[in-house]
Amino acid sequence: MAAPSDYMEEVGQSSKGEVDDMDIDDDSMDATNLRDLGEETLRGFCRKAASLFFDEYGIISHQLNSYNDFISNGLQRAFDSLGEAVVDPGYDASKKGDGEWKHALVRFGQVTLDRPSFWGGSNAKEHNMLPRHARLQNMTYSARMKVQVEVQVYTRRVVRSDKFKTGIDQLIQKEVVHTENREMIIGRIPVMVKSDLCWLNTVEKGDCDFDHGGYFLIKGSEKAFIAQEQSCLKRLWISNSQGWTVSYKSEVKRNRLIVRLVDLSKSEYIKGEKKGLCVYFLSTEIPVWILFFAIGVRSDKEVIDLVDYDSNDASIVNIFFASIHDADDKCEGFRKKGEALHYLNVLIKESKFPPPESESIEECISAYLFPSLNSVGQKARFLGYMVKCLLQAYTGHRKCDNRDSFRNKRFELAGELLERELKVHIIHARKRMTKALQRDLYGDRDVHSIEHYLDASIVTNGLTRAFSTGAWCHPFKRMERVSGVVANLGRANPLQTMLDLRKTRQQVQYTGKVGDARYPHPSHWGRVCFLSTPDGENCGLVKNLAVTGIVSINISEPLVDKFFDSGMEKLVDDTYIKLNGKHKVFLNGEWVGVSEDSSLFVSELRSMRRRRELSYQVEIKRDEQQGEVRIYSDAGRILRPLLVVENLDKIKALKGGNFTFQSLLDKGIVEFVGTEEEEDCCTAWGIKFLLEEADRKQPMKYTHCELDMSFLLGLSCGIIPFANHDHARRVLYQAQKHSQQAIGFSTTNPNIRVDTLSHQLHYPQRPLFRTIISDCFGKPGYPLGHNAVLPKPELFNGQNAIVAVNVHLGYNQEDSLVMNRASLERGMFRSEHIRSYKAEVDNKDLADRRRKSEESINFAKVQSKIGRVDSLDDDGFPFIGANMQSGDIVIGRCAESGEDHSLKLKHTEKGMVQKVVLSSNDEGKNFAVVSLRQVRSPCLGDKFSSMHGQKGVLGFLESQENFPFTIQGIVPDIVINPHAFPSRQTPGQLLEAALGKGIACGGSKRYATPFSTLSVDEITDQLHRTGFSRWGNERVYNGQTGEMVRSLIFMGPTFYQRLVHMAEDKVKFRNTGPVHPLTRQPVADRKRFGGVKFGEMERDCLIAHGASANLHERLFTLSDSSEMHICQNCKLVASIILRPGARKIRGPYCRVCQSGEDIIKVRVPYGAKLLSQELFSMGISLKFETRVA
Repeated sequence: MAAPSDYMEEVGQSSKGEVDDMDIDDDSMDATNLRDLGEETLRGFCRKAASLFFDEYGIISHQLNSYNDFISNGLQRAFDSLGEAVVDPGYDASKKGDGEWKHALVRFGQVTLDRPSFWGGSNAKEHNMLPRHARLQNMTYSARMKVQVEVQVYTRRVVRSDKFKTGIDQLIQKEVVHTENREMIIGRIPVMVKSDLCWLNTVEKGDCDFDHGGYFLIKGSEKAFIAQEQSCLKRLWISNSQGWTVSYKSEVKRNRLIVRLVDLSKSEYIKGEKKGLCVYFLSTEIPVWILFFAIGVRSDKEVIDLVDYDSNDASIVNIFFASIHDADDKCEGFRKKGEALHYLNVLIKESKFPPPESESIEECISAYLFPSLNSVGQKARFLGYMVKCLLQAYTGHRKCDNRDSFRNKRFELAGELLERELKVHIIHARKRMTKALQRDLYGDRDVHSIEHYLDASIVTNGLTRAFSTGAWCHPFKRMERVSGVVANLGRANPLQTMLDLRKTRQQVQYTGKVGDARYPHPSHWGRVCFLSTPDGENCGLVKNLAVTGIVSINISEPLVDKFFDSGMEKLVDDTYIKLNGKHKVFLNGEWVGVSEDSSLFVSELRSMRRRRELSYQVEIKRDEQQGEVRIYSDAGRILRPLLVVENLDKIKALKGGNFTFQSLLDKGIVEFVGTEEEEDCCTAWGIKFLLEEADRKQPMKYTHCELDMSFLLGLSCGIIPFANHDHARRVLYQAQKHSQQAIGFSTTNPNIRVDTLSHQLHYPQRPLFRTIISDCFGKPGYPLGHNAVLPKPELFNGQNAIVAVNVHLGYNQEDSLVMNRASLERGMFRSEHIRSYKAEVDNKDLADRRRKSEESINFAKVQSKIGRVDSLDDDGFPFIGANMQSGDIVIGRCAESGEDHSLKLKHTEKGMVQKVVLSSNDEGKNFAVVSLRQVRSPCLGDKFSSMHGQKGVLGFLESQENFPFTIQGIVPDIVINPHAFPSRQTPGQLLEAALGKGIACGGSKRYATPFSTLSVDEITDQLHRTGFSRWGNERVYNGQTGEMVRSLIFMGPTFYQRLVHMAEDKVKFRNTGPVHPLTRQPVADRKRFGGVKFGEMERDCLIAHGASANLHERLFTLSDSSEMHICQNCKLVASIILRPGARKIRGPYCRVCQSGEDIIKVRVPYGAKLLSQELFSMGISLKFETRVA
């Protein structure tokens, strides 16, 4: 990374080259102070700072902060943006009555939110709703939303006025008939678990130790937002993809403006450039010169000065001339006062989508042209700046914007997404309210209370539906919805849950044409993980946040006044004063001022941020080349913490180590750096590089330093030992697939959960090695009193197994594993498989409201024809501990008529009943849940994986006495094939085994953190000191013969994971079973007891073997064999009918030949018969050639 100029100047040198003694900080860091601190002190401080960072912000702070910002600011902002609704009557003369036409005005005011609650119990009392209630009772964890609604009903009366005073003959006067101001419930909004609204936020200990919150509970299922990557609307967008353009973006279509460089073919008298400048604004194309004069510019010289393009390039001069001539052609005499404005008015009024007729052209310019700038002079300056940017890009002095760079992107999280979706449903509810209210605005009708018209269920059901389906409203297309915004939260293990909450997604129109969007970009460095991405169609589009990446929220405090105090000057309102080389200052893309000495100004701002006078999330960028200072305080930017090198000396003052991460931010030792600001930083990759630079006895070139290089990775990548030694694809497999499929201990509250499917490992272990990330998440101090850090247990899901790299009787070919039967019997990799079955019935209290045609269904034990009911009690539920087998009824239900509606176990399902839950949800349904538990010990075909993407299935279970053993009597648990390593390029697993062996024997070097791992020599020396072979090889003896094996075997403890793919869940067998009613072929689904697919490639294998009889049996006899009759004369299909004649005999008869003779029976697939019948219905008959077999 290149050393920037402005960070160097922060020490005290202004941009004019003068050194100000007052600005030099006495505490600034030099090489001597850095060496005095020492490498170990600095490394320990980095580790402590990282640990404090995770204590302060956690792993999902971006989800919680965004939602908390929404309930405190965004919710009110959504209601305020709607304005007031004016409801006019229907003007139906037949319903007018005696009175005047009545009108109504509805205005939303203050919004308040209650904490989640529900009604229940025999006395119908309101209770606090906790997340566990919502989970168990299939309810939505939501809070009541109340809003202050003001309704004003009035009549309009036309009165005469004094035209001399008012300028008009008649005035419309309002006479208020009725006013109502009340607080009403407008709906329920889902509450994020552990947010400020959640009850768990007020308790010390929640339901589950592994639960970090950040998700929603919708009808009992857990839903999480996936952060959406969207292009940034806070900056100009320069592009040359479809011609040279510069765009002013906005969410509101009317506020968008594009300046385009277009071909002007009519300008034949101009030699050279034939390009001119045009502006696209309010659905019209306007020559840029006319727009300048319409907003108050008085001469061509002023326009050139506003553009302020310094170069004397002839092509630019020609563009200016061509633009002037184009303006003259379109509107002759536009320089006269008011002519340009009149021409603009005519253009806009004749456009496809004109603004309301009541708005004058001056009001349109004020409201829609750069609405954040107040005066027309400032608007003209900003338009000139846009033209300058476009011309600089055209001549190569400015780069076009890259849509894949994070400086041009913002992440939409819970706050932005909920605000957008909520607006849609409030507008819908308001429209329905308007229609209902119109009916009561006639003279002979009374206006009721506002609750009579405003339906709160529209908002509640709309939000619930959006969460359930995952289809969210589009950011700017009103009628479209976007999928993939909300996803179910994975619960295979705690790591998968955390990764799902840190996922990001880039929405693309068509997955085939996305350009470079899939590739890593330099701006991803330290912000998103460049390895944690799925393989397949979403590769590179779905990403994961890096470990220390946090997402900014919107900073509402006013900043402009602080800028003025730091040396910024106000932007002048006129169009003739030149800036004279002053740097422009932009806040969130809006021009707020200018600065004469931008280096001093930026240095002062950064000092204020390090003193907490500015928010730590403010991003400050000084672009010396373009003469701009860009400051951002908006939401959705990814920030990451870096050490500030010049303030490292302040570490000495932090005595005793009792400090917080916030205190480090306050002292300026650590600061959050954004994407654009990091371009100005020169960041050391670690303390080692910082000290190497200090030893050169030259001025320090580094401005910042990484806390640790492994923090560049995502959570699942950073805990892989020796990840930098493995092939990237294998790391990706582990990070994205295997770590999320590993069976662990997903929650610590399984007794109060009823997940549809869950797995639990009986004896989960921590690995022997340690990484910086797992330590930073951990808790200091072992339970036994060791002075160390206890790594976070839920990050790792597996067990330490003794693994030998050897060939064992050919049973571990092609990634198969051979396992020790005795180890499995002792409980290694034993897990529990829990499946829940749900059934619901109508509540008896609501039976009176039900339609008479519907039968009442209740839970009960009835003698069922579809399965066994031996394990059921009289209430229809099995008793705890009942042993259920496939085909048993698990929940008994029957109708009043005796019809059986029971729930039956599928043919591969069985288990012991663990719990039975009977409850009711908020929709008035009673439901029951029965959980079946099954203990599963590994069996042949189960899938395992190491932490290096080395996956394999269990191929053979060998007795312990037949395994090779070492001289110490150690027998391996797993034997893997040596051929798994060379082509996969995963030496990291061998290094892990060697390091683990040294650690198990008391070695002190335990860290396997990516990018800062121990060298091979250090690992081998540690192993050698404990009495083993330097390279981890051991002499073993044959377990069957007792002879010494000649070759040495590499053996060591390796962390292995058991994955959820088990042979018992995949087994598929069938003799006879259900067939499809149309084709009479076996159905496809395994759960429906379907057939085994025999495809094209299997057919080719049987043909190659010459097994034609087997092929005929498989594809015909066992599939859809049937019979049909063919007439040998006409070769058409004969029908089986009552033959005409005296004797009514039913049999095959050919209607074409009018005969029942010469008809033979043939065996054909039913699919062929169906095809001939379908073609026959279209008037196409097939002829069949028959031959005696």
